[in-house]
This record gives sequence, structure tokens and C-alpha cells, in this order.
Amino acid sequence: MSQIPFHAVRAWLFEAALPFWAAHGVDRAHGGFLEELTPDGAPTACGFKRVRVICRQTYAFAHAAELGWNEGDALSRMGVDYLVKHARTGDGGWAKTLTRKGAVRDATADLYDIAFVLFALARRYRVSRDADVLALMHETLGFVQTRMRGPVAGFWHRLPPSEPRLQNPHMHLTEACLAAFEATQDQRYLDQARELVALFCAHLFDGATLGERFNDDWTRIGGQEGRAVEPGHHFEWAWILAQYQRLSGENVTSQAEALARFGETHGVDAKSAAVFDLIADDGAPLRTSSRTWTNTERIKAWLAIYELTGRDPTPEVSASLRLIFDRYFASARPGAWVDQFDADGKPMVEAVPASIVYHLFLAFAEVLRLEPRLKASAAQTP
Repeated sequence: MSQIPFHAVRAWLFEAALPFWAAHGVDRAHGGFLEELTPDGAPTACGFKRVRVICRQTYAFAHAAELGWNEGDALSRMGVDYLVKHARTGDGGWAKTLTRKGAVRDATADLYDIAFVLFALARRYRVSRDADVLALMHETLGFVQTRMRGPVAGFWHRLPPSEPRLQNPHMHLTEACLAAFEATQDQRYLDQARELVALFCAHLFDGATLGERFNDDWTRIGGQEGRAVEPGHHFEWAWILAQYQRLSGENVTSQAEALARFGETHGVDAKSAAVFDLIADDGAPLRTSSRTWTNTERIKAWLAIYELTGRDPTPEVSASLRLIFDRYFASARPGAWVDQFDADGKPMVEAVPASIVYHLFLAFAEVLRLEPRLKASAAQTP
């Protein structure tokens, strides 16, 4: 049986990825972090910066600082300062996108982006205890709760409100609230996460599949669009639910297992082990390409199930890591990757998106966090 390559994971993270993105991912001309790079590590012609990406990079560097990578402290502080200077809006919210030079390009209050603001601030606060960061965390959640609350349950995914209602921003807000609670032990964040998990159980998840698009009353929209589901999000929610159970004590193991089981059964290519980008709710493939992030979420999901149940995650985790190293990393400069392949294993894109650093970093950090337990479990297996 293949084993988990802990040494390769650690080496790529600390010797390749973090130095690469610290050297090339910072916008030396205009501040902040670049949206994407060429395969050689140069800035592309991209003329905008998404706030969610700035936040994801801020998170990654803050988490890296917590793990002992010293450069991460200054880089994560820089990320927070850049956000406050350029992305903060006058009503207490956050812009959606900026120009390359840092001017507001789209001031829309977008729940997805704001969730990542909270997520980045939470990790920064966890390692720094900066008072201004804590104040921003409280203000950011307050903005969502007072300005973005929707009918029936949950929140509008943007202001002004528009349909359909979306699952994905709520998933990341749950993730952010759990991170904020873990950083602060403030009950308000766990209470909000509990409300979001209740939304998940009552409306987003039907016991087998996770919907993506909904009507105002949280019924799934009709037609093919309403039936399209993402295996990567099934895996991602499984990991988030495991963190919720760990922090709240509420048992959601059965839901996490069902999500991972559906994703594994219907969303993973039997030959390559690549996680499909999109399938139908009956398991039929709709888009058999595979981006990097869907595979990182498979890793996280089975590690989460291991923590919840003790089930050995080695087959799935080692298969996804092997795929990532042999396909996504193989032809790229150390620290970079090719982000998407078609079903035949042919590259589909050239630019290296900074948005994926967060996915790779978190998955690899989870592998390393559980390394002692996984090795101990393997040693006890006859």
C-alpha cells in the first residue's frame, strides 16, 4: 500500500511554495499580493486583484508564521494593512475587487469575499494578538449579520440582493467563523457557525448531495443548473463539519461521512484519482476536468473522517498527493503548479492562480499536523 509522503509534503511547502510566493507573489510595484503568475514566476497582465485572493495569501502567510516560518509574520501583517488601506468601504464592509494599483474596481459587498476577510483576520489574530485585527473581526461579522441577512435563513451572497441564493459563500463563512472562534474563544463566532451548520443540515444538504444554487426559500432551483453539484465542495464541507464537531461538541459525523462518501463514489476518476470539477446530483459527470483545489479537498476530507472515526485515510490521501506531485507539480517551477487538466491529463491553463495557495497550504498543513498520529496508527497496523 502506498504511504503518505510526509517528507515531500514538508519540503514542497517550506522549501518551495512559501519562498516562491514570498519572492514572486508580492506586488513590488503597487503593494499587496498579485492575482496570478506566469509559470516562470513573473506577474501576468492581469489588471485586477480580488479581495478574496489577498485574504487567502494573508491567511497562508499567517498560518506559516504559526508553523515557524518567520517571514510569514511580516507578510501577513502587510496583507492586513493593504486590505484596510485599499479594500475597506465607508459603510464598514469590504470591496470585492481592486485594480492592479489598488483602487476599488468593484465595491460590491460579496459574502464570499467578506468571509475570507474574516478568515484571514482570524488567522492573523491567532498568531499576533493585534488589537486592531480583533476589532476588524468583530466589525466584519457585524456587517454581515446586520446588512446581509436574507429571508428564511442565511445571508444574501451580495448586496444589493440577487438570486439565486448560493451555498458556497455560506460554506466559507462557516469556515471563517470557526477560525475566528478558535482564535478568540468568543462565543459569537461559534453561535454564527452553529446557525450556518443548521442551514446546511436543513436546506443545503439532502442527506446525499450538496446543492449549489437555491431559490429564496432555500429549495433547489430547477433544471440542469440546479442539479449540478461539485465534488470538491462535498469534500470541503466534510472537513469543515469535522472542525465544527471538534469545537462545538455537536455530532455531525454522519453528515461528514455522507459527503465524503458521495464525493468519493461519484466525483473521483477511477483511473487517475483526479476529482472531477462538476457532476450531476445522480453522479453523472458534467465536467471531467480537474483543478488543483478539488484534489486538496479530497485530502482534507479523508483526514477529517480519520479524526472523527479512526478510518484509515492513507489510500485516498496518498493517491491524491501522488496525483498532485506527479501531474500538477511535475512540469512546473518548484512552488508553482499547472492548475487544471482535462480528463486525458492534458494541461488546460498556463497562469498560476494565487487563489490556490490557500487550498494547497491548508491541505498540506493538515497532513503535517496529523503526521504523528498517522505514523503511530501505521506502526500499530499488522
